[in-house]
Formats: sequence, C-alpha cells, structure tokens
Amino acid sequence: MATNAADYKDEAKAAANSVAESAQKLSSEAQRSFNDAAKRFEKVVSEGLDQIRAQSRTYADNAGEHLDEAQRYVVERVKEKPLVAAGAALGVGLLVGILLASGRNR
Repeated sequence: MATNAADYKDEAKAAANSVAESAQKLSSEAQRSFNDAAKRFEKVVSEGLDQIRAQSRTYADNAGEHLDEAQRYVVERVKEKPLVAAGAALGVGLLVGILLASGRNR
C-alpha cells in the first residue's frame, strides 16, 4: 500500500494510463463495429435496390403490353366506325374545353 505522496502519484498515473488504454480499446472496437454495420447496411440496401429494379422492369414490360393492346383495340374500333370515333373525340374535346374555360372565369 502507498504511504507517501510519490506512491499516490505513481498509482494515479497507472490508473490514468489504464483508463486511457481501456478507452482506446473501446473506441477502436466501436469503430470496427460501426464499419461492419455500415458494410452490412450497404449490402442490404444494394440488394433491395436490385430487387426493386427487377420488379420495376417486370411492371414496365407488363404496362407496355397493356398499352399496346389498348392501342390496337382503339385503332380497330376507329377503323370499324370512323364517324362514331370522330363524334366521340369531338364530344370529349368540347367537354374538356368547357371545363378549362370555366376554370378561367373564377
């Protein structure tokens, strides 16, 4: 056991060094742990983005097919009855014009 001031000073320095070493170890472990977590997070986000890209391609292809079918249907109907199609287009244009004109008056 320490009996004089010099011994207490030496013990205090040893304790301070021990605390500093422990803090350094904890800091490096925390940094390593943070780096590992960042790498795992990056991997998960990357995999999620890849999955979203694949799904969006599927949906885009499917939507494109449906649009092509709708376009073919409209073209066939217009070819079958051109006067009815022209009248319908005229009616829709008139309604849109009336709606737009009523919005300007307010």
